[in-house]
Amino acid sequence: MPRRLPSTPPNLPGFAFIRVLGSGGFADVFLYEQNMPRRLVAVKVLLAEYVNDDLRRMFQAEANLMAQLSSHPSILTVYQASVAADGRPYLVMEYCSATLGQRYRAVQLPMAEVLSVGVRIASAIETAHRQGVLHRDIKPSNILTTAYGHPVLSDFGIAATLGEAETSDAVGLSIPWSAPEVLRDEVAGTVASEVWSLGATVYSLLAGRSPFEVPGGDNGSIALIGRIEKAKVSATGRSDVPRSLEAVLARSMSKRPSDRQSSALEFIRDLQSVEEELGLPQTPIEVAMDDWALATAVDLDDRTRVGGSAAPGATQAAVRRRRRAAARSAMTSSTVDSRPRDPGTARRRPAPPTTRRLVWGVSIVAVVLLALVAAGIVAVLRSDGDIPVVSDVRAELDGSTVVFSWNDPGLVVGDAYIVTVDGDPSPPQREESYPVAVEAGDRVCATVTVARDGKSGAASAERCSDVEGGAP
Repeated sequence: MPRRLPSTPPNLPGFAFIRVLGSGGFADVFLYEQNMPRRLVAVKVLLAEYVNDDLRRMFQAEANLMAQLSSHPSILTVYQASVAADGRPYLVMEYCSATLGQRYRAVQLPMAEVLSVGVRIASAIETAHRQGVLHRDIKPSNILTTAYGHPVLSDFGIAATLGEAETSDAVGLSIPWSAPEVLRDEVAGTVASEVWSLGATVYSLLAGRSPFEVPGGDNGSIALIGRIEKAKVSATGRSDVPRSLEAVLARSMSKRPSDRQSSALEFIRDLQSVEEELGLPQTPIEVAMDDWALATAVDLDDRTRVGGSAAPGATQAAVRRRRRAAARSAMTSSTVDSRPRDPGTARRRPAPPTTRRLVWGVSIVAVVLLALVAAGIVAVLRSDGDIPVVSDVRAELDGSTVVFSWNDPGLVVGDAYIVTVDGDPSPPQREESYPVAVEAGDRVCATVTVARDGKSGAASAERCSDVEGGAP
């Protein structure tokens, strides 16, 4: 089938057309120079023959979504969106001169680069997932490279919410990087299918081909789909790829979704473990904190986002935190009030104003010093990679209590678990379970961290339980 010619670039005030960058199924991408501020930009323009109300809404949703996610260092930046004089909607985006899709088949990418790209792109996906968004088209050609060599994920054009993807209509598929359940039309996308695509993408960057592509063989759509459905992943064929990495990729592309890494974050941890094994610098995780995600403005009409100004269960979580805080406060007050007072100190005269000012000054200095020390401690904690990570948190309802439990990831004498429930950390403990009182309609979420020698390791993937009618 011959490729179509690109459409005529629109006349955009403040922008000067330079050349065509590429063409897709519903849009063309052009290189423009923006006049103020002066810079090169990529402009994605919908084709006139496809512009209708549905596609216009989808394009607007993509613009809103990209704008909300593009503050992430590994997601392509969107500068603005509008409609050209001829009625075609367009997006103005950061210009990236190269894609990994152009490089990985031409040259063998270094192991360190592939692992770093995998961690960064998976971080972008994990951040999107935490905001309830599935990308649904993760592949090498959607990974661009900035002028400074940083990989960024592009093209959220077929993104959907985690809930919508279960029942939405079929979308444009990139077969070599799509999970078996997606190709069978069982789902349009899930977290598990995104993990598959991440694994298939990293495999491709290593091997110079997609995972089920046979060099010199039949690589048509039907043949590829047949091999993907069997999900028997062959080795990458590179002598410098350790067995541990081959196992990580094979697990991510398991036939059964439940056998894969449970999240993009777990996939990141596996890649970081390989980096550590090879003696490579560990690529930092770039995942937005929950508070940042909840603070992001949400458009209730944006169909590519989970509706509401907070994550599901946030209100109930806040109520539970207030209940626990009130309980602790009551306990503390009771303890203080029950202590006998020293008659000599029961009624002290207030300190003179000068003394009070001095005390306040010393207190402020102490707080600042403590903050600086805490910042240093946090930096050390984040850099520690020897502490084991809990990877299998479970949740079971026992009457009016949700019990979170997990397996020992390899604790030594002196280690302890810290369980964080809805942002509220528990005291250190050695037990491999943690009960939380709940009520019908509650949503309770927990992570587990291992503490060692005053340092905290990485938190487990968050495990949540919805209590509806007495069952999680």
